[in-house]
Amino acid sequence: MRVQNPGEIDTHPLILQNLPIPVPSEGEALVKVEACGVCHTDLHIAEGDIIPPFYPITPGHQVVGVIEKFGGNEKHPTFQVGDRVGLPWLYSTCGKCEFCKNGQSNLCHEIRFTGFHVNGGFSEYLIARNDFLLPLPVNLSAAQIAPFLCAGIVGYRAVMRSGVQPGEKVALVGFGASAHLMIQLLRAWNCEVSVITRSKMHQEHAHVLGAEYIGSFSDPLPTDHHRVIIFTPVGESVTNSLRVLRLGGVISINAIHMSDIPSFSYQAIYGERTITSTTNATYQDGVDFLKLAFDLNFRAETTTYDLMDLNRALSDLKHSRINGEGVIQVS
Repeated sequence: MRVQNPGEIDTHPLILQNLPIPVPSEGEALVKVEACGVCHTDLHIAEGDIIPPFYPITPGHQVVGVIEKFGGNEKHPTFQVGDRVGLPWLYSTCGKCEFCKNGQSNLCHEIRFTGFHVNGGFSEYLIARNDFLLPLPVNLSAAQIAPFLCAGIVGYRAVMRSGVQPGEKVALVGFGASAHLMIQLLRAWNCEVSVITRSKMHQEHAHVLGAEYIGSFSDPLPTDHHRVIIFTPVGESVTNSLRVLRLGGVISINAIHMSDIPSFSYQAIYGERTITSTTNATYQDGVDFLKLAFDLNFRAETTTYDLMDLNRALSDLKHSRINGEGVIQVS
C-alpha cells in the first residue's frame, strides 16, 4: 500500500500496487512481513504533514517479520534465515558521527527511517539493515508484538526523557497506542497515573488499565504532577499541561509532528519547569524496552485490519475509533 499523492485520509491516498520482491544487497536482509502496526506518523505521511524524500513511498515502521534471506550470500553472526525479527522506525545511522559515538544516534544527521527514507512494512516484503534488526520471540502473535516497535519504543524514550522516578505522579495526555503501553510501565514502577483525554472510549480504557485520575483539560485537574508526557500532536496541549505540572516538573513531548504551541507567559514555566521533546529512538532503546515489555508481560490492545483496509485503519486512528493500536495483518 503506497502513497503517490498525499491527501486527507478519508480520500484514500494509499493505493495498492503490485511490485517485484526486492533484492537485498550486502549488509541487508529480505524480510517477509507478518504484521505492521499503524502509527500517527503513517497518518502524517499519508496526509502530507511530513514529506518523505520521494514518492511513491510505502509507509509502515512497526514491522514483525521473518528473515527470508541475506544479501551478498553472507551469514549474520546473530540471526539466521527463518528468525523472527522486528523493524522499528529507525532504519539506519552512520555510526561515525559524534551523536552515534556518544549514545545519541537518534540525532544522527544521516539517520534514515523505515517507511520514510525506504519502503516500509505495509507490504508483503521489505528490505532491512542487518545491524538494526531486533530479535523477537515466537510465542506471541505478530499483532501483539507490532505496537511495541514504535508506540512502545518511542513512548519508552519519552518516559525516560521525562526523568520519571518510581512512585511519582505522572500525567499522560492522549491515550492511544503509546500511552496504553506506557501506563503499564508506570504502574509497574508504582507511579500514580492521571490520563487526560477527551475520548470517552479512551477514558474507559485508561480506567481498566489502572489510571487514578481520568478526565480532560476542561475538568478540574490535579496540579501537582512531577511529569507530564504528551502523546497528542496538538500544540495547545503543551500550554494546558503547564497548568498541571508542579514546580521543578518536566513535560516530555512524544510527537514527530505537532501544531504550533500557543504563546504563554514566562510565569507559566517559572519555577524550574522544563519542556523537552523526544526525537526518534536509538537501537538500544529498542533493546531495553523490548526486554522490559516481555519481562513484565505487557499486553497491547489491538484492532487488526487486512492490508487493503489500511486507509480505513488510518481513518479510525485519526478519529479515535481504536483502543490501543491498529495493526495490519499481512501474512
